[in-house]
Amino acid sequence: MFQMKANKANQAPMARYMRNQFHFLGLKTPQRKAASKAFIQASKTVPVAKMMEEIAELYDRDEREYQYVAIDVADANVKRLSFKDVKTLTKYIQVKSWWDTVDTWRKVFGDFVVLHPDEKRAVFDLFYQHDNFWMRRVAILLQLLEKDTLDTELLAKAIEYDIDTDEFFIQKAIGWALRNYSKFNPAWVRRFVAEHHLSKLAVREGTKYL
Repeated sequence: MFQMKANKANQAPMARYMRNQFHFLGLKTPQRKAASKAFIQASKTVPVAKMMEEIAELYDRDEREYQYVAIDVADANVKRLSFKDVKTLTKYIQVKSWWDTVDTWRKVFGDFVVLHPDEKRAVFDLFYQHDNFWMRRVAILLQLLEKDTLDTELLAKAIEYDIDTDEFFIQKAIGWALRNYSKFNPAWVRRFVAEHHLSKLAVREGTKYL
């Protein structure tokens, strides 16, 4: 069984940073990456079904770093994933949920739709209008990695669905998505902001580069 050695000096500060919601080994990103490098490389050589089992086992563990490693495994194997696999992985957005894992999973799903643009709408629909606001945050941020290929219809739909949602992490996501896209298509973002009654937070974040 894959194990990483704890660094007790970092455990309490790392837990506090995440509002004491999770237990930590105390491994900061560089140390975690070094400790898990061989394991992640090995994950590329096993069947996808076995790799998915490894992700599930890691996610069941108490220490937060193992959830990070699970997501690293998924991202390292994103080229091997099918839509069915992606659909299975979405369940991890809804367990042990906080911005750290949700936003890292978002990158996995974003990488997948870049590799499979014909399946973007189907992936988007896994998150859009979901009861769980963390899932809807992924819908808003799904295309964050994209420039010319960003589907403005999907981005607008995701934002409009949650335009009046009070949840901080939703409004922050709206601002983040608009701000990032404004680097590549400022005219579209200006028009969208002008035509919609967005929250002050979303406007402030979304127009930062305009």
